[in-house]
Amino acid sequence: MSAKVLVVDPSEHPEIIKGLASEVRISILKLLRGGDERNVNQIADELGLPQSTVSSNLQILEDVGLITTNSMKARKGSQKVCRTAFTEILVGFRDEIAADDDNAIEVAMPLGLYTGCEITGPCGLCSAEGVIGLLDVPDTFLEPERMKAGLLWFTRGYVEYQFPNNTKLNRSRPTALEFSMELSSEVPGTDANWPSDIFIQVNGVDVGTWTSPGDFGDKRGVYTPDWWKLKGSQYGKLKNWRINGDGSFVDGIKISDVTLDDLLVDQHRSIRLRIGVKEDAEHPGGINIFGRGFGNYDQDIVLRILV
Repeated sequence: MSAKVLVVDPSEHPEIIKGLASEVRISILKLLRGGDERNVNQIADELGLPQSTVSSNLQILEDVGLITTNSMKARKGSQKVCRTAFTEILVGFRDEIAADDDNAIEVAMPLGLYTGCEITGPCGLCSAEGVIGLLDVPDTFLEPERMKAGLLWFTRGYVEYQFPNNTKLNRSRPTALEFSMELSSEVPGTDANWPSDIFIQVNGVDVGTWTSPGDFGDKRGVYTPDWWKLKGSQYGKLKNWRINGDGSFVDGIKISDVTLDDLLVDQHRSIRLRIGVKEDAEHPGGINIFGRGFGNYDQDIVLRILV
């Protein structure tokens, strides 16, 4: 498993700190740290714990994005297999993190500042105060009020963001690009078992696809406003995409052989990120993108350029 480091500021992500505040959950993370997948029964056997205890603690770890899970066929029905999302977790306040990470250039892009879109309904946009424009009308995505969006969703198509290529300013050469965003599938209402193949492109190059397992509404998102009804999408999974000289990865898991050189970053004044669901996707389950004021992470779409 490729190394994947999570750096947490406890003042910004207290839910992750709470997720770590358990001997059982720490033991689970240590067990999964090697990169091998395990199901609930295997984890319970190896740790000598009841399955009910393991299941409840796995759910907490999944909710805060510290593990990822997939459903696989079993002898009877299906089974949930788990793997750690990170090989190392560092805790520090942002000013300390910044001092230790001088080789990273970070840009946070508000959700509504996309520069292009081509989508199909059902679709919609919301700010922390209310719905923007008309629901299920794609032209609403052109409304100026979209700049306030904290949640957007659509069925097929894409939104595209244009980040400044700040390596041009300091004449540095990037070694990796990282994108961080909170995502889920989209279904009328919610359904935790509703897979969707969500792709990203960078500078017009297909980087790869992550399959979201569902549209989550079992409980209210940590930052989702009270006016947003519980029957609507509440939160997603925080996904970390990384493109470097070895290929492209999601949460440390390789998804394609596309490397940083394929993106021709040094030939562009901007870095264009396209996110969406393709018409011919095997699992065309729509997409929710959560920004500030919604979901579990209260963050914009973040680009980190490692130089």
